[in-house]
This record gives sequence, C-alpha cells and structure tokens, in this order.
Amino acid sequence: MAKPTQSPTIAGVWVVDPEGHGDSRGRFYETYRRSWFPEGREMVQGNRSEKAAGAVVGLHYHLHQADYWQVPRGEARVVLHDLRAGSPTEGATATLLLSGDNCRGVFVPPGVAHGFASLTDLTLTYLVDQYYNPADELGVAWDDPEIAADWGVSDPILSERDRNNPRREAIPAALRPHAGLRR
Repeated sequence: MAKPTQSPTIAGVWVVDPEGHGDSRGRFYETYRRSWFPEGREMVQGNRSEKAAGAVVGLHYHLHQADYWQVPRGEARVVLHDLRAGSPTEGATATLLLSGDNCRGVFVPPGVAHGFASLTDLTLTYLVDQYYNPADELGVAWDDPEIAADWGVSDPILSERDRNNPRREAIPAALRPHAGLRR
C-alpha cells in the first residue's frame, strides 16, 4: 500500500508514492484512497488532460476545490505555490516530478496554486472534490517573479488565459485564498 507523505514545503499538500505489484503480466498500483488525506473530502469528478511537450498549464487555484493529480503517461514538472493568507507556509513554492514511471500522485488543497510543464507528451488525470465551477477557476501569472517557478522548459506553450493571469500582488482581495477556507 502507498504511504502518503506531507510536503515539507507546503502545508496540506500530500505526495503519494504508490507501491507497485507485478509479475510477468504487468504491474498494479493502488493510486488513490480518500483515507490518505486528512483534509480531503470525497472526490466527485474525474478529468483527463493531454498535453504536448513544452506546454505549461497554470498557475491555477481554487478557493473551495481540492485536486488530486497523477500522470499515467509521460513526465510533468508540477509547480505548487501557497497563496493562502495565514498559512504557515504562505508564499512557499515547491516543484515535483510526476510521471508514468514513478506513478506519484499529489493532493493539492484549496488556495494552493498549481500548474505543470509537459517535459514530454503526457496525459494527466485528476480528481476534484467539487463539480466544475467557473467562478472558482482562478489564476496567477505562471512567470511571476515573486513565485519564481522553475518550469524546466525554455520556450513554453501557453494558453491565452495563462498568458493573462495577474501577478500575485495584483490578485483582488476578494479572490485571495485564506488558510482554512473550505465550503
């Protein structure tokens, strides 16, 4: 069974390194259990994203939604940034590698900005604990110098939305996450 560990950099972020079991037929991994995450709620929606090498997605954040990410195919450099006012790790930035080879998963609580760079062509799957709500789909600039993210790509392919997200300092007060905010 997997043993999730709490991120030493960002409070409430959990990293899962599943234990694989296999034989001549292939391998099996248990990838998600609700009980692994003390702050987690029941996941209600699953999504899949396919991106080409060089794509950068994010940084996105939610005031009310948690995500659980995995990359079953390819390799992604995940960037996380704690935007939560009052969090013990407010302002911290962390990176980790998710790939089809390491089968790692990451639980991202509300208020932690998250994004990824496709180091190869990839598939990212993710579970969320809220149904899609465009009012809770927020963003912060992927290249904000205050966040100082290392995406690991030299010429990123970005969406129009991600090119236009505000810097951290320009996020309106009503859209700033606070530690412990969950509805």
